[in-house]
Amino acid sequence: MTRTAIVIGAGFGGLALAIRLQSAGVATTVVEARDKAGGRGYHWQRQGFTFDAGPTVITDPPCLQELWALSGQDMAADVTLDPVMPFYRLNWPDGTNFDYSNDEAALNAEIAKLNPADVAGYEKFLTYSKGVYEEGYVKLGSAAFLDFASMIKAAPALMKYQAWRSVYSIVSSYVQDERLRQALSFHTLLVGGNPMNTSAIYALIHTIEKDGGVWFARGGTNKLVAGMVALFERLGGTLRLADPVTKIETQGDRVTAVQTASGWRGEADMIASNGDMMHNYATLLSDHPRGKKAAKSLARKRWSPSLFVVHFGVKGDYPDIAHHSILFGPRYKGLLDDIYKNGVVPDDFSLYLHHPTATDKAMAPEGYSTFYVLAPVAHLGKAKVDWDGAFGQRFADAILDEVEARVLPGLKANLATSFHYTPADFGRDLSAHLGSAFSLEPVLWQSAWFRAHNRDDVVSNLYFVGAGTHPGAGIPGVVGSAKATAKLMLEDAS
Repeated sequence: MTRTAIVIGAGFGGLALAIRLQSAGVATTVVEARDKAGGRGYHWQRQGFTFDAGPTVITDPPCLQELWALSGQDMAADVTLDPVMPFYRLNWPDGTNFDYSNDEAALNAEIAKLNPADVAGYEKFLTYSKGVYEEGYVKLGSAAFLDFASMIKAAPALMKYQAWRSVYSIVSSYVQDERLRQALSFHTLLVGGNPMNTSAIYALIHTIEKDGGVWFARGGTNKLVAGMVALFERLGGTLRLADPVTKIETQGDRVTAVQTASGWRGEADMIASNGDMMHNYATLLSDHPRGKKAAKSLARKRWSPSLFVVHFGVKGDYPDIAHHSILFGPRYKGLLDDIYKNGVVPDDFSLYLHHPTATDKAMAPEGYSTFYVLAPVAHLGKAKVDWDGAFGQRFADAILDEVEARVLPGLKANLATSFHYTPADFGRDLSAHLGSAFSLEPVLWQSAWFRAHNRDDVVSNLYFVGAGTHPGAGIPGVVGSAKATAKLMLEDAS
């Protein structure tokens, strides 16, 4: 190995990039601030319960299997993926349930239950979704947009599919029932986007799920992280944990090394960061003019909201609660306005309930179940509340009350353990700007070329990977960004 690289951050994007580089013969070291790999895919073991921090929805398994195939290995040797069915159970305050899956007959029956006339509209929407999937994911999902010309080249396809419209607007043009409009547009929230503003291109998520299914890593998302680490280390890569990078050294317009909190200094031919984009520029690259200029530009951009997550273990088995549930509140657009525009922490909720023991009972002690419930909330730049104090505890209690009332009677009486994770924790643990859980908001004017570039425009051997780069957040997104970034790094190193 004649080339060396350092990757800052062992999240999914950083690990996927490191695996690609190591597989191609680049001696790669990953430097991670926390005591475990995973980034947003961190996990905790408490009182016999396994709690994944998230993400918990795995789609497009081939994008992951490809990482093992690069060195002739089989992902199944390290990770077992189990199918999740239904993909999601959607629930509204009036008691309506809707099981969303890729079982065509079952799904059509669910749609007809809401509005028989929308069955035909859904088929038309699916045709639209397949089109944007081909253009936006297959062709462009792992492409690097380094100049405006590349954006112009993609423009005709974006225009054809009315990318300037929102996902909710496109969905509404095909189906009439408001509950179904919510059912077909909420997915953008899983990558930090407001369904009312996020580009209609993100309707491609439906085809990703329909064609490839929804999966869960046996033992939790943490087992996927562990499998990626095992692969990387088998390939000869080095993982350095619990040692935050404090500075990226430069010489002229090239990076030369990183410094860490422990005093370690690592030199490399190329450096890539899977860290928060504002942290990369404002802190790690603060001694270079490029860092100050880029940070100033990023400060003007729109950042995705944060999350408030309550992890809890409860006595009993709950076979009637699906693996993934979406509990819609009484408002949809109004709640989204509070989160994305008004900075109001609302009294009503739309919640995502994760129940991993529905698929894998080993995630909890015998006779118990593991859950987490997640509420999207405004980021720290909008909502000025005491997340670490009494307000945060009251909010956690109110969320558990809502879950108990809607789907889990007796929750409080059977609660074995619980803790919560707030926007302030995202800021502290992940150096996330404003506590954002998904980096830059995925609106059209912050996508592709308008997003952070996979290679810096000024510092020629500095690269980026992860949610802040194209194509964005979510496991397929950050793994796609790793493919794009690795291609650039390997071409530049040749």
